[in-house]
Amino acid sequence: MIEIGFGPQVCGDAAAGAGREWLVTDGLGGYAMGTVAGLRTRRYHGLLVVAGDSPASRRVGLVALDPVLTLPSDARVRLGAHEWASGVVDPAGFELLERFDLVDGLPRWRWRIGETVLERELAMAYGRPAVAVVHRLVAGPPVRLDLAAVCTWRDAHGERRAGGPDPSLEPAADGAVVERAYRLAGPDWHAAGRWWHGVRHRAEADRGLPAEEDLWHAGNFAGTLRRPGDTVGVLAWAGDLDTPPPPAVEVVTAARRRHRAVVAAARPADDVGATLALAADAFVVRTPAGPDVVAGYPWFGAWSRDTMTAYEGLFLTTGRADEGRELLRAYAGTVSEGMLANTADTGRVEYNTVDASLWFLHAVTRHVEATGDADLAAELLPALRAIVDGHLAGTRFGIRVDVDGLLASGAPGTALTWMDARVHGRPVTRRAGKPVEVNALWINGLAGVAGLADRVGGDAGAARAAHGRAVGSFRRRFPAPTGWLYDVVDAPAPAYPRGAAGQDDDSLRPNQLLAWSLPYAPLPADGAAPHAVGAPHAVAALRAVGAALLTPLGLRSLAPDAPEFVGRHRGAPEQRDGAYHQGTVWPWLLGPYADACRRSNVPFDEAFSGIDHHLREFGLGSVSETADGLAPHGATGCPFQAWSVAEVLRARQGG
Repeated sequence: MIEIGFGPQVCGDAAAGAGREWLVTDGLGGYAMGTVAGLRTRRYHGLLVVAGDSPASRRVGLVALDPVLTLPSDARVRLGAHEWASGVVDPAGFELLERFDLVDGLPRWRWRIGETVLERELAMAYGRPAVAVVHRLVAGPPVRLDLAAVCTWRDAHGERRAGGPDPSLEPAADGAVVERAYRLAGPDWHAAGRWWHGVRHRAEADRGLPAEEDLWHAGNFAGTLRRPGDTVGVLAWAGDLDTPPPPAVEVVTAARRRHRAVVAAARPADDVGATLALAADAFVVRTPAGPDVVAGYPWFGAWSRDTMTAYEGLFLTTGRADEGRELLRAYAGTVSEGMLANTADTGRVEYNTVDASLWFLHAVTRHVEATGDADLAAELLPALRAIVDGHLAGTRFGIRVDVDGLLASGAPGTALTWMDARVHGRPVTRRAGKPVEVNALWINGLAGVAGLADRVGGDAGAARAAHGRAVGSFRRRFPAPTGWLYDVVDAPAPAYPRGAAGQDDDSLRPNQLLAWSLPYAPLPADGAAPHAVGAPHAVAALRAVGAALLTPLGLRSLAPDAPEFVGRHRGAPEQRDGAYHQGTVWPWLLGPYADACRRSNVPFDEAFSGIDHHLREFGLGSVSETADGLAPHGATGCPFQAWSVAEVLRARQGG
């Protein structure tokens, strides 16, 4: 894996050190997360964040373990870091950090106080909600170490204030049980029990969200580190409170061993590929219903669009086809009226996308083609046919196949494609009608279903006939006089300010990449298929896309010369949603871009260079959800995003 580490000029700077985040996961949807500086900047940051019945229903438990060293001189040195409502940062232990490293995906800090060097490592016990924190004396004379356990118990999306009941604290062996929800254990525990008022989260303030909370100082652990190599370990865990995890040092060792095995199973092509393979592991989780995918940390749960878009990279590229098979079978069971369930993050199962079902057709096809699993093809073929039949007959939200064989969708107030942001209930990016990537996915899916039916001796007639109609219509309707493809055709009036009769949108967007990138894409790579006079050839269109949309971190969602372009994805929720698909950069689009270029012999070797360096800049070892459309393209959104990692990994490994 690539080396990820920083010295004192990054670690010791509140802005630089707090702008780089680390993540360790438990395989269940829970996590530990924070910053290089140790300063909590998000309400989501904590050492024990526990997933509930679904990955989206997380609760924050242990927030911090603040170290205090007592030196032989009796001087006390506080190594924690908190920002307060006043804007004051106190203590500022990051100023004493000598270095931070991500070692086998696990964070490691080193503080230096003269001749004394203290190291901290952290890991989670895979398969249970448990975290281990180990402090080790690296150099110097004997010192006493006190660790203040700073706690809460609340929804990860909210805050807790001191106005309500104090958190309950019940004695337990070597520690205490907090709120009857999680347990703390370590050496020489002494209960405290008092509120720390007005802790501030600067990243939430920047996002226009509530930025303060109160935290509960539950108590302290303590130990003496007499010689280099001595350790003090603390455990925190939820679930089965009566069964402790292994000792903290063993948890760290086991996590490091498992991470190395995950990388080896992926057979990465290089160190960057190895880093991405380990990053991908964070998103594959085990729920009561089986394997699933967390769309992004720290605030997303499972979304079928993201899961199926990321499927190849997360499961097939990384050697996890057996888990993938189980996941595909489970998702097939959610098909209703020809649609795949999208998410339950909102508290109920929702069927509200036009593309998730089509990505599912793609994922199943790719799985069978990669593994030769004819049994799975035969088992899932009825669900795949139900999707095809549902779209041919028409289903929710106006999703239906038109007389020309193309797939149309749209209903008032809905945003059904992946460009789904809404402000005040209205879609920001108007894409009702026949979106280009939706129809590329529809054509790709029909060909895939027909191929699977042929493989298992099923009836491929309906899918093949629908495919033929759709391909012909796609090649006639989507080429635009501009030299690229329309983003949407046949939009309902009133529709777009530009385009033929106001019904076709010729905005330069990256969605058209799927017309060339998919395995059964509707347009050939060389653009030689018969279509309208003046229609674009692949090379010309890809060069136009690359010139206007390609950035170091991915592709813009809209060309900068468009009147609707928004170059900064910042500010309060309304501002961010307004920019989400109006110029904001999306790293996941590098996958389709690389595929389309590869098939058209358009050079793209340097397209991943910026991402390779990005692995050290924001969500460490991972790829962010989004970035600003304008230079310097600062990363935004979730620091750790599944489809960003998956598509970059897949495309770098050769597609």
